[in-house]
Amino acid sequence: MEIKFNNVSYTYNPNSPIKKKALSNIDLAIKEKQINGIIGRSGSGKTTLVELLNALLIPTSGNIKVDEFIIQKDKKIVNVNNLRVNIGLVFQFPEEQFFNLKVKDEIKFGMKYFDIKADEIDNRCIEALNMVGLDDSYLNRDTFKLSSGEMRKVAIASVLAFNPKVVILDEPTIGLDSSSKKNLINLIRLLKVKYDKTIIVITHDVDLLHQISDYIFVLDNGKLVLEGDKYQVFTSEELLNYGLIPPKIIEFEKLVLENKNIKIGYRDDINDLIKDIYRYAK
Repeated sequence: MEIKFNNVSYTYNPNSPIKKKALSNIDLAIKEKQINGIIGRSGSGKTTLVELLNALLIPTSGNIKVDEFIIQKDKKIVNVNNLRVNIGLVFQFPEEQFFNLKVKDEIKFGMKYFDIKADEIDNRCIEALNMVGLDDSYLNRDTFKLSSGEMRKVAIASVLAFNPKVVILDEPTIGLDSSSKKNLINLIRLLKVKYDKTIIVITHDVDLLHQISDYIFVLDNGKLVLEGDKYQVFTSEELLNYGLIPPKIIEFEKLVLENKNIKIGYRDDINDLIKDIYRYAK
């Protein structure tokens, strides 16, 4: 699914004394069937960017191309649901936005806005739960008695049920314990590898993006200031200029090089890094 931002700017309350420019002249292309990270400090424009992507907001200037859809000012999208069915957005703390007591009703809730046949809905609920690692026994569980990790999975299943090509996750691991966070990271990888989803992760967590992302966009004060694969971005000396500290594993690799004069390749997992260091130390 092609997604391109073409010179996109967005201003909140443009005709008032409290107007605020959130994005300025953004040009970027989301990498299809990859895990795309969007990172930046608070107020950098991350959430605004993805709300533009599924037409919750409309650009003040410029346009966004999403396959055959063009999102721009003064150009109406004839059926916006045909766009949104392909772009699933999981908000920050999604479990705080649950509406239904039963898991099955929560998953069904979003599907009513799209042209999904009634006889498909139950099967889609089960398939979506299975995709996130939950079995169909969860259908009749009380939504609000699930663990925080299970709630987060149900929120993602609610989006996967209408089979979007793109899944957007806003701070997906925030508020989760280490075990739930690890499970969710594995799920995000699975959505890419097994189900061919294009993933967009919005976060300020550099360590999370180092673990899972293929390509990263850095925003600062509403501008795209840096992009590249995760190793290009996280080893860039510019990173500190934008209020971002390199991931711990990158810092550790630099420390090993400086103090032991051991140059090792970059690793996503700390355990792989430790194994490399052990080999050199033998």
